[in-house]
Amino acid sequence: MSDSSRARQERDSMGVMNVPAEAYYGASTQRGVLNFPISGLVMPRRFIWALGIIKQGAAIVNRDLGLLDPKVADAIAQAAREVAEGRFDDQFPIDVFQTGSGTSTNMNANEVIANRASELLGGERGAKRLVHPNDQVNLGQSSNDVIPSAMHLAALAALREDLLPALDQLGQALMEKSREFWSIVKTGRTHLQDATPIRLGQEFLGYAGLAERASARLSRARAELEELALGGTAVGTGINTHPEFAGRVCEWVTRNTGIEVRETANHFQAQSTIDGVVAFSGDVRASAISLMKIANDVRFLASGPRAGLGELTLPEVQPGSSIMPGKVNPVIAEALIQVGAQVLANDTAIATAGQWGYFELNTMMPVAAFNLLQEITLLGRATQNFTVQCVVGIKATTRGPELVERGLAIGTALAPVIGYDRAAAIAKEAAATGKTIREVARERTNLSEVELETLLNPEKLVEPGLGGGPAAG
Repeated sequence: MSDSSRARQERDSMGVMNVPAEAYYGASTQRGVLNFPISGLVMPRRFIWALGIIKQGAAIVNRDLGLLDPKVADAIAQAAREVAEGRFDDQFPIDVFQTGSGTSTNMNANEVIANRASELLGGERGAKRLVHPNDQVNLGQSSNDVIPSAMHLAALAALREDLLPALDQLGQALMEKSREFWSIVKTGRTHLQDATPIRLGQEFLGYAGLAERASARLSRARAELEELALGGTAVGTGINTHPEFAGRVCEWVTRNTGIEVRETANHFQAQSTIDGVVAFSGDVRASAISLMKIANDVRFLASGPRAGLGELTLPEVQPGSSIMPGKVNPVIAEALIQVGAQVLANDTAIATAGQWGYFELNTMMPVAAFNLLQEITLLGRATQNFTVQCVVGIKATTRGPELVERGLAIGTALAPVIGYDRAAAIAKEAAATGKTIREVARERTNLSEVELETLLNPEKLVEPGLGGGPAAG
Protein backbone atom coordinates (compact mmCIF):
# COMPACT_ATOMS: atom_id res chain seq x y z
CA MET A 1 0.00 0.00 0.00
CA SER A 2 1.67 3.25 -1.14
CA ASP A 3 -0.45 5.74 0.79
CA SER A 4 1.73 6.46 3.83
CA SER A 5 -1.30 7.61 5.83
CA ARG A 6 -2.69 4.10 5.55
CA ALA A 7 0.59 2.28 5.90
CA ARG A 8 3.46 1.73 8.26
CA GLN A 9 7.05 0.87 7.49
CA GLU A 10 8.48 -2.57 8.18
CA ARG A 11 12.03 -3.73 7.54
CA ASP A 12 13.53 -7.07 6.57
CA SER A 13 17.00 -8.04 5.33
CA MET A 14 16.30 -6.44 1.94
CA GLY A 15 15.23 -3.10 3.32
CA VAL A 16 12.11 -1.10 4.12
CA MET A 17 8.61 -1.94 2.89
CA ASN A 18 5.29 -0.20 3.34
CA VAL A 19 2.64 -2.54 4.73
CA PRO A 20 -1.00 -1.88 5.62
CA ALA A 21 -1.12 -0.02 8.90
CA GLU A 22 -3.38 -2.56 10.61
CA ALA A 23 -1.58 -5.64 9.27
CA TYR A 24 0.11 -8.05 11.65
CA TYR A 25 2.44 -9.25 8.91
CA GLY A 26 5.58 -7.43 7.88
CA ALA A 27 7.99 -6.67 5.06
CA SER A 28 8.72 -10.24 3.94
CA THR A 29 5.03 -11.03 3.69
CA GLN A 30 4.36 -7.84 1.74
CA ARG A 31 7.08 -8.80 -0.71
CA GLY A 32 5.34 -12.14 -1.16
CA VAL A 33 2.02 -10.42 -1.83
CA LEU A 34 3.64 -8.24 -4.50
CA ASN A 35 5.73 -11.02 -6.02
CA PHE A 36 2.94 -13.57 -6.48
CA PRO A 37 -0.29 -11.91 -7.71
CA ILE A 38 -1.28 -15.16 -9.42
CA SER A 39 -4.35 -17.11 -8.34
CA GLY A 40 -5.93 -15.52 -5.31
CA LEU A 41 -5.70 -18.96 -3.65
CA VAL A 42 -4.10 -18.94 -0.21
CA MET A 43 -2.85 -21.73 2.01
CA PRO A 44 -5.71 -23.71 3.60
CA ARG A 45 -6.99 -23.19 7.14
CA ARG A 46 -5.58 -26.48 8.36
CA PHE A 47 -2.13 -25.58 7.07
CA ILE A 48 -2.19 -22.31 9.01
CA TRP A 49 -3.39 -24.29 12.04
CA ALA A 50 -0.44 -26.66 11.69
CA LEU A 51 2.02 -23.77 11.35
CA GLY A 52 0.63 -22.19 14.49
CA ILE A 53 0.84 -25.45 16.42
CA ILE A 54 4.47 -25.99 15.39
CA LYS A 55 5.44 -22.41 16.27
CA GLN A 56 3.69 -22.70 19.63
CA GLY A 57 5.47 -25.94 20.46
CA ALA A 58 8.79 -24.48 19.28
CA ALA A 59 8.47 -21.47 21.59
CA ILE A 60 7.68 -23.64 24.60
CA VAL A 61 10.56 -26.04 23.89
CA ASN A 62 13.02 -23.22 23.29
CA ARG A 63 11.94 -21.72 26.62
CA ASP A 64 12.42 -25.02 28.41
CA LEU A 65 15.85 -25.45 26.80
CA GLY A 66 16.86 -22.03 28.11
CA LEU A 67 17.17 -20.55 24.63
CA LEU A 68 14.36 -17.97 24.94
CA ASP A 69 13.46 -15.56 27.70
CA PRO A 70 10.39 -17.09 29.40
CA LYS A 71 8.26 -13.97 29.00
CA VAL A 72 9.07 -13.69 25.30
CA ALA A 73 8.57 -17.41 24.78
CA ASP A 74 5.17 -17.36 26.51
CA ALA A 75 4.05 -14.39 24.40
CA ILE A 76 5.16 -16.16 21.22
CA ALA A 77 3.37 -19.33 22.31
CA GLN A 78 0.13 -17.44 22.99
CA ALA A 79 0.34 -15.59 19.66
CA ALA A 80 1.03 -18.85 17.84
CA ARG A 81 -1.94 -20.48 19.55
CA GLU A 82 -4.15 -17.65 18.35
CA VAL A 83 -2.86 -18.22 14.82
CA ALA A 84 -3.68 -21.92 15.14
CA GLU A 85 -7.17 -21.05 16.36
CA GLY A 86 -7.85 -18.98 13.22
CA ARG A 87 -7.86 -15.50 14.73
CA PHE A 88 -5.43 -14.21 12.11
CA ASP A 89 -6.40 -16.12 8.97
CA ASP A 90 -6.92 -12.84 7.11
CA GLN A 91 -3.27 -12.05 7.80
CA PHE A 92 -2.05 -14.86 5.53
CA PRO A 93 -2.56 -13.32 2.07
CA ILE A 94 0.28 -14.93 0.11
CA ASP A 95 -0.64 -16.92 -2.98
CA VAL A 96 -0.25 -20.70 -3.07
CA PHE A 97 1.93 -20.31 -6.16
CA GLN A 98 4.99 -18.81 -4.51
CA THR A 99 8.51 -19.78 -3.59
CA GLY A 100 8.78 -23.56 -3.80
CA SER A 101 10.07 -23.94 -0.26
CA GLY A 102 7.15 -22.03 1.21
CA THR A 103 9.53 -19.50 2.75
CA SER A 104 7.07 -16.69 2.13
CA THR A 105 4.39 -18.46 4.16
CA ASN A 106 6.80 -19.41 6.94
CA MET A 107 7.94 -15.79 7.22
CA ASN A 108 4.30 -14.70 7.08
CA ALA A 109 3.67 -16.79 10.20
CA ASN A 110 6.85 -15.55 11.88
CA GLU A 111 5.90 -11.91 11.30
CA VAL A 112 2.28 -12.24 12.41
CA ILE A 113 3.31 -14.09 15.56
CA ALA A 114 6.13 -11.62 16.30
CA ASN A 115 3.87 -8.58 15.99
CA ARG A 116 1.10 -10.16 18.04
CA ALA A 117 3.57 -11.33 20.70
CA SER A 118 4.97 -7.81 20.87
CA GLU A 119 1.48 -6.50 21.57
CA LEU A 120 1.02 -9.09 24.30
CA LEU A 121 4.24 -7.83 25.90
CA GLY A 122 2.98 -4.24 25.80
CA GLY A 123 4.88 -3.23 22.68
CA GLU A 124 3.89 -2.24 19.16
CA ARG A 125 3.68 -3.78 15.75
CA GLY A 126 6.33 -2.92 13.19
CA ALA A 127 9.78 -1.43 13.61
CA LYS A 128 9.45 -1.02 17.39
CA ARG A 129 8.20 -4.51 18.12
CA LEU A 130 9.73 -6.38 21.03
CA VAL A 131 9.89 -9.81 19.36
CA HIS A 132 12.01 -10.68 16.32
CA PRO A 133 10.40 -12.92 13.67
CA ASN A 134 13.63 -14.68 12.70
CA ASP A 135 15.75 -14.69 15.83
CA GLN A 136 12.98 -15.62 18.26
CA VAL A 137 9.83 -16.93 16.54
CA ASN A 138 11.83 -18.94 14.00
CA LEU A 139 14.49 -20.05 16.50
CA GLY A 140 15.78 -23.52 15.71
CA GLN A 141 13.75 -23.69 12.50
CA SER A 142 13.96 -23.20 8.76
CA SER A 143 11.25 -22.94 6.14
CA ASN A 144 12.80 -26.08 4.68
CA ASP A 145 11.83 -28.20 7.68
CA VAL A 146 8.82 -26.28 9.01
CA ILE A 147 6.80 -26.27 5.77
CA PRO A 148 6.98 -30.04 5.11
CA SER A 149 6.29 -30.67 8.81
CA ALA A 150 3.20 -28.45 8.68
CA MET A 151 2.05 -30.21 5.50
CA HIS A 152 2.28 -33.61 7.22
CA LEU A 153 0.59 -32.43 10.41
CA ALA A 154 -2.24 -30.71 8.55
CA ALA A 155 -2.83 -33.78 6.37
CA LEU A 156 -2.98 -36.03 9.43
CA ALA A 157 -5.57 -33.71 10.99
CA ALA A 158 -7.67 -33.66 7.82
CA LEU A 159 -7.50 -37.44 7.59
CA ARG A 160 -8.54 -37.85 11.22
CA GLU A 161 -11.33 -35.28 11.14
CA ASP A 162 -12.74 -35.58 7.62
CA LEU A 163 -11.88 -38.58 5.49
CA LEU A 164 -11.57 -41.52 7.87
CA PRO A 165 -14.84 -40.77 9.73
CA ALA A 166 -16.64 -40.34 6.39
CA LEU A 167 -15.33 -43.65 5.04
CA ASP A 168 -16.24 -45.45 8.25
CA GLN A 169 -19.75 -43.95 8.20
CA LEU A 170 -20.17 -44.97 4.56
CA GLY A 171 -18.94 -48.50 5.25
CA GLN A 172 -21.44 -48.92 8.08
CA ALA A 173 -24.32 -47.58 5.97
CA LEU A 174 -23.46 -49.88 3.09
CA MET A 175 -23.23 -52.87 5.43
CA GLU A 176 -26.68 -52.04 6.80
CA LYS A 177 -28.02 -51.94 3.24
CA SER A 178 -26.34 -55.27 2.55
CA ARG A 179 -28.28 -56.85 5.41
CA GLU A 180 -31.49 -55.15 4.33
CA PHE A 181 -31.14 -56.36 0.73
CA TRP A 182 -29.75 -59.84 1.45
CA SER A 183 -32.91 -61.72 0.51
CA ILE A 184 -33.20 -60.01 -2.88
CA VAL A 185 -31.80 -62.06 -5.77
CA LYS A 186 -31.19 -60.21 -9.02
CA THR A 187 -29.20 -60.53 -12.21
CA GLY A 188 -25.47 -59.99 -11.92
CA ARG A 189 -23.62 -58.14 -14.68
CA THR A 190 -20.16 -58.45 -16.16
CA HIS A 191 -19.02 -56.41 -19.18
CA LEU A 192 -22.38 -54.61 -18.77
CA GLN A 193 -24.03 -57.86 -19.90
CA ASP A 194 -26.26 -60.25 -17.96
CA ALA A 195 -24.33 -62.68 -15.78
CA THR A 196 -25.32 -65.26 -13.18
CA PRO A 197 -27.61 -64.14 -10.36
CA ILE A 198 -26.32 -62.32 -7.32
CA ARG A 199 -27.92 -61.07 -4.15
CA LEU A 200 -28.42 -57.33 -4.07
CA GLY A 201 -27.03 -57.64 -0.55
CA GLN A 202 -23.88 -59.21 -1.98
CA GLU A 203 -23.40 -56.25 -4.29
CA PHE A 204 -23.68 -53.90 -1.32
CA LEU A 205 -21.37 -56.13 0.70
CA GLY A 206 -18.82 -55.51 -2.04
CA TYR A 207 -19.35 -51.76 -1.79
CA ALA A 208 -18.93 -51.91 2.00
CA GLY A 209 -15.68 -53.78 1.47
CA LEU A 210 -14.38 -51.03 -0.78
CA ALA A 211 -15.05 -48.40 1.88
CA GLU A 212 -13.56 -50.51 4.65
CA ARG A 213 -10.39 -51.24 2.70
CA ALA A 214 -9.99 -47.61 1.69
CA SER A 215 -10.10 -46.67 5.37
CA ALA A 216 -7.62 -49.40 6.32
CA ARG A 217 -5.27 -48.43 3.48
CA LEU A 218 -5.22 -44.79 4.52
CA SER A 219 -4.73 -45.71 8.18
CA ARG A 220 -1.64 -47.69 7.25
CA ALA A 221 -0.34 -44.98 4.93
CA ARG A 222 -0.39 -42.25 7.55
CA ALA A 223 2.64 -43.77 9.29
CA GLU A 224 4.95 -42.07 6.82
CA LEU A 225 3.24 -38.72 7.37
CA GLU A 226 3.88 -39.06 11.09
CA GLU A 227 7.59 -38.48 10.41
CA LEU A 228 8.37 -34.76 10.56
CA ALA A 229 11.32 -33.01 8.93
CA LEU A 230 11.55 -30.62 11.88
CA GLY A 231 15.12 -30.37 13.18
CA GLY A 232 16.85 -30.57 9.80
CA THR A 233 16.78 -26.77 9.31
CA ALA A 234 18.40 -25.66 6.02
CA VAL A 235 19.65 -28.84 4.33
CA GLY A 236 19.05 -31.61 6.87
CA THR A 237 22.19 -31.13 8.97
CA GLY A 238 20.33 -29.39 11.80
CA ILE A 239 22.50 -26.29 11.79
CA ASN A 240 21.44 -23.63 14.34
CA THR A 241 19.09 -25.90 16.25
CA HIS A 242 19.43 -27.64 19.59
CA PRO A 243 19.82 -31.44 19.22
CA GLU A 244 16.81 -32.04 21.48
CA PHE A 245 14.62 -29.38 19.84
CA ALA A 246 12.80 -31.42 17.20
CA GLY A 247 12.17 -34.45 19.37
CA ARG A 248 10.73 -32.32 22.14
CA VAL A 249 8.51 -30.33 19.76
CA CYS A 250 7.16 -33.55 18.25
CA GLU A 251 6.37 -34.85 21.74
CA TRP A 252 4.61 -31.59 22.59
CA VAL A 253 2.57 -31.67 19.36
CA THR A 254 1.54 -35.29 19.96
CA ARG A 255 0.53 -34.56 23.53
CA ASN A 256 -1.44 -31.43 22.71
CA THR A 257 -3.17 -32.44 19.47
CA GLY A 258 -3.63 -36.16 19.91
CA ILE A 259 -1.93 -36.63 16.53
CA GLU A 260 1.10 -38.86 16.83
CA VAL A 261 4.20 -37.39 15.16
CA ARG A 262 7.92 -38.03 15.56
CA GLU A 263 11.17 -36.60 14.31
CA THR A 264 12.33 -38.32 11.15
CA ALA A 265 15.29 -40.67 11.44
CA ASN A 266 16.68 -39.32 8.15
CA HIS A 267 16.45 -35.57 7.71
CA PHE A 268 18.13 -35.59 4.33
CA GLN A 269 15.35 -37.60 2.70
CA ALA A 270 12.67 -35.72 4.64
CA GLN A 271 13.58 -32.38 3.07
CA SER A 272 14.89 -33.39 -0.33
CA THR A 273 11.68 -35.25 -1.29
CA ILE A 274 7.98 -35.33 -0.56
CA ASP A 275 7.79 -39.05 -1.29
CA GLY A 276 5.61 -39.70 1.75
CA VAL A 277 3.09 -37.13 0.51
CA VAL A 278 3.17 -38.58 -3.00
CA ALA A 279 2.53 -42.08 -1.65
CA PHE A 280 -0.24 -40.95 0.66
CA SER A 281 -1.93 -39.00 -2.12
CA GLY A 282 -1.87 -42.18 -4.18
CA ASP A 283 -3.90 -43.90 -1.50
CA VAL A 284 -6.36 -40.99 -1.44
CA ARG A 285 -6.63 -41.38 -5.21
CA ALA A 286 -7.32 -45.11 -4.82
CA SER A 287 -10.07 -44.29 -2.32
CA ALA A 288 -11.58 -41.79 -4.76
CA ILE A 289 -11.62 -44.41 -7.51
CA SER A 290 -13.41 -46.87 -5.23
CA LEU A 291 -15.98 -44.25 -4.29
CA MET A 292 -16.55 -43.31 -7.92
CA LYS A 293 -17.26 -46.98 -8.67
CA ILE A 294 -19.84 -47.15 -5.86
CA ALA A 295 -21.50 -43.90 -6.92
CA ASN A 296 -21.60 -44.96 -10.58
CA ASP A 297 -23.07 -48.38 -9.80
CA VAL A 298 -25.75 -46.84 -7.62
CA ARG A 299 -26.82 -44.32 -10.24
CA PHE A 300 -26.91 -46.96 -12.99
CA LEU A 301 -28.94 -49.36 -10.83
CA ALA A 302 -31.36 -46.50 -10.22
CA SER A 303 -31.49 -45.47 -13.88
CA GLY A 304 -34.90 -45.05 -15.42
CA PRO A 305 -37.20 -45.21 -13.65
CA ARG A 306 -39.01 -46.90 -16.55
CA ALA A 307 -36.55 -47.04 -19.43
CA GLY A 308 -33.49 -47.96 -17.39
CA LEU A 309 -32.48 -50.69 -14.95
CA GLY A 310 -34.69 -49.34 -12.18
CA GLU A 311 -33.54 -51.84 -9.57
CA LEU A 312 -33.02 -49.12 -6.95
CA THR A 313 -34.70 -45.88 -6.05
CA LEU A 314 -32.62 -43.05 -4.64
CA PRO A 315 -33.79 -40.26 -2.36
CA GLU A 316 -35.28 -37.40 -4.37
CA VAL A 317 -33.49 -34.25 -3.25
CA GLN A 318 -34.17 -31.73 -6.01
CA PRO A 319 -35.86 -31.34 -9.40
CA GLY A 320 -33.69 -32.76 -12.15
CA SER A 321 -34.58 -30.60 -15.10
CA SER A 322 -35.53 -27.06 -15.95
CA ILE A 323 -37.61 -28.33 -18.90
CA MET A 324 -38.77 -31.88 -18.10
CA PRO A 325 -41.37 -31.91 -15.32
CA GLY A 326 -41.02 -34.69 -12.77
CA LYS A 327 -37.48 -35.64 -13.75
CA VAL A 328 -35.21 -36.45 -10.80
CA ASN A 329 -31.48 -37.04 -11.20
CA PRO A 330 -28.88 -38.86 -9.06
CA VAL A 331 -27.25 -35.56 -8.14
CA ILE A 332 -25.66 -36.65 -4.85
CA ALA A 333 -23.84 -39.50 -6.59
CA GLU A 334 -22.81 -37.14 -9.37
CA ALA A 335 -21.31 -34.72 -6.85
CA LEU A 336 -19.16 -37.50 -5.39
CA ILE A 337 -18.03 -38.54 -8.87
CA GLN A 338 -17.02 -34.97 -9.68
CA VAL A 339 -15.03 -34.73 -6.46
CA GLY A 340 -13.36 -37.99 -7.41
CA ALA A 341 -12.28 -36.41 -10.70
CA GLN A 342 -10.88 -33.44 -8.78
CA VAL A 343 -8.93 -35.78 -6.49
CA LEU A 344 -7.36 -37.46 -9.53
CA ALA A 345 -6.30 -34.04 -10.78
CA ASN A 346 -4.89 -33.08 -7.39
CA ASP A 347 -2.96 -36.34 -7.21
CA THR A 348 -1.42 -35.63 -10.62
CA ALA A 349 -0.29 -32.21 -9.39
CA ILE A 350 1.22 -33.81 -6.28
CA ALA A 351 3.00 -36.50 -8.30
CA THR A 352 4.44 -33.79 -10.51
CA ALA A 353 5.47 -31.77 -7.46
CA GLY A 354 7.24 -34.83 -6.11
CA GLN A 355 9.58 -34.81 -9.10
CA TRP A 356 10.94 -31.39 -8.08
CA GLY A 357 13.19 -32.69 -5.31
CA TYR A 358 16.53 -31.37 -6.50
CA PHE A 359 19.56 -31.97 -4.28
CA GLU A 360 18.66 -31.02 -0.68
CA LEU A 361 15.17 -29.58 -1.12
CA ASN A 362 11.86 -30.16 -2.83
CA THR A 363 10.76 -26.88 -4.37
CA MET A 364 7.05 -27.46 -4.95
CA MET A 365 5.89 -27.83 -1.36
CA PRO A 366 3.18 -25.13 -1.28
CA VAL A 367 1.30 -26.52 -4.27
CA ALA A 368 1.69 -30.07 -2.93
CA ALA A 369 0.31 -29.01 0.45
CA PHE A 370 -2.62 -27.15 -1.09
CA ASN A 371 -3.61 -30.07 -3.32
CA LEU A 372 -3.15 -32.70 -0.61
CA LEU A 373 -5.31 -30.88 1.90
CA GLN A 374 -7.94 -30.05 -0.69
CA GLU A 375 -8.26 -33.64 -1.90
CA ILE A 376 -8.55 -35.08 1.62
CA THR A 377 -11.12 -32.50 2.69
CA LEU A 378 -13.21 -32.62 -0.49
CA LEU A 379 -13.33 -36.40 -0.56
CA GLY A 380 -14.26 -36.58 3.10
CA ARG A 381 -17.08 -34.07 2.76
CA ALA A 382 -18.44 -35.56 -0.48
CA THR A 383 -18.36 -39.07 0.99
CA GLN A 384 -20.21 -37.98 4.11
CA ASN A 385 -22.77 -36.18 1.96
CA PHE A 386 -23.21 -39.26 -0.24
CA THR A 387 -23.84 -41.41 2.82
CA VAL A 388 -26.35 -39.12 4.48
CA GLN A 389 -28.25 -37.84 1.45
CA CYS A 390 -28.14 -40.94 -0.74
CA VAL A 391 -27.05 -44.29 0.69
CA VAL A 392 -29.17 -44.35 3.84
CA GLY A 393 -32.29 -43.65 1.76
CA ILE A 394 -31.74 -46.19 -1.02
CA LYS A 395 -34.65 -48.58 -1.59
CA ALA A 396 -34.85 -51.73 -3.68
CA THR A 397 -37.58 -52.24 -6.26
CA THR A 398 -39.05 -55.53 -7.53
CA ARG A 399 -37.38 -55.01 -10.90
CA GLY A 400 -34.24 -57.01 -10.11
CA PRO A 401 -35.93 -60.22 -9.01
CA GLU A 402 -38.45 -60.00 -11.87
CA LEU A 403 -35.68 -60.11 -14.46
CA VAL A 404 -33.84 -63.12 -13.03
CA GLU A 405 -36.13 -65.73 -14.58
CA ARG A 406 -35.80 -64.11 -18.00
CA GLY A 407 -32.03 -63.89 -17.76
CA LEU A 408 -29.91 -66.08 -20.03
CA ALA A 409 -26.94 -66.49 -17.70
CA ILE A 410 -28.86 -68.77 -15.35
CA GLY A 411 -28.21 -71.42 -18.01
CA THR A 412 -24.74 -71.61 -16.44
CA ALA A 413 -26.28 -73.86 -13.80
CA LEU A 414 -27.13 -76.41 -16.50
CA ALA A 415 -23.58 -76.78 -17.77
CA PRO A 416 -22.32 -79.20 -15.09
CA VAL A 417 -25.28 -81.48 -15.84
CA ILE A 418 -25.72 -81.34 -19.64
CA GLY A 419 -22.39 -79.87 -20.71
CA TYR A 420 -21.29 -76.40 -21.77
CA ASP A 421 -22.13 -76.78 -25.46
CA ARG A 422 -25.71 -77.92 -24.89
CA ALA A 423 -26.23 -75.22 -22.26
CA ALA A 424 -24.89 -72.61 -24.70
CA ALA A 425 -27.28 -73.85 -27.41
CA ILE A 426 -30.20 -73.54 -25.02
CA ALA A 427 -29.14 -69.98 -24.12
CA LYS A 428 -28.88 -69.02 -27.79
CA GLU A 429 -32.31 -70.44 -28.58
CA ALA A 430 -33.81 -68.66 -25.60
CA ALA A 431 -32.25 -65.39 -26.80
CA ALA A 432 -33.55 -65.88 -30.33
CA THR A 433 -37.08 -66.91 -29.38
CA GLY A 434 -37.70 -64.81 -26.31
CA LYS A 435 -38.35 -67.92 -24.26
CA THR A 436 -36.80 -68.46 -20.83
CA ILE A 437 -33.93 -70.86 -20.16
CA ARG A 438 -36.35 -73.00 -18.18
CA GLU A 439 -38.80 -73.22 -21.08
CA VAL A 440 -36.17 -74.23 -23.64
CA ALA A 441 -34.49 -76.69 -21.26
CA ARG A 442 -37.84 -78.29 -20.66
CA GLU A 443 -38.16 -78.87 -24.43
CA ARG A 444 -34.53 -79.80 -25.25
CA THR A 445 -33.50 -81.93 -22.27
CA ASN A 446 -34.78 -84.85 -20.27
CA LEU A 447 -34.49 -82.94 -17.02
CA SER A 448 -37.54 -83.25 -14.81
CA GLU A 449 -39.46 -80.34 -13.38
CA VAL A 450 -37.97 -81.10 -9.99
CA GLU A 451 -34.45 -81.11 -11.45
CA LEU A 452 -35.06 -77.86 -13.33
CA GLU A 453 -36.51 -76.26 -10.24
CA THR A 454 -33.47 -77.30 -8.23
CA LEU A 455 -30.91 -76.27 -10.86
CA LEU A 456 -32.53 -72.96 -11.77
CA ASN A 457 -33.64 -71.89 -8.31
CA PRO A 458 -32.23 -68.31 -7.93
CA GLU A 459 -31.61 -68.86 -4.21
CA LYS A 460 -29.42 -71.87 -5.01
CA LEU A 461 -27.56 -70.03 -7.75
CA VAL A 462 -26.15 -67.49 -5.31
CA GLU A 463 -25.12 -70.01 -2.63
CA PRO A 464 -21.62 -70.82 -3.95
CA GLY A 465 -20.66 -67.15 -3.80
CA LEU A 466 -21.98 -66.56 -0.28
CA GLY A 467 -18.62 -66.82 1.42
CA GLY A 468 -19.95 -65.48 4.69
CA GLY A 469 -21.45 -62.07 5.12
CA PRO A 470 -24.51 -60.60 6.75
CA ALA A 471 -26.74 -63.64 6.21
CA ALA A 472 -24.09 -66.13 7.27
CA GLY A 473 -22.99 -64.31 10.40
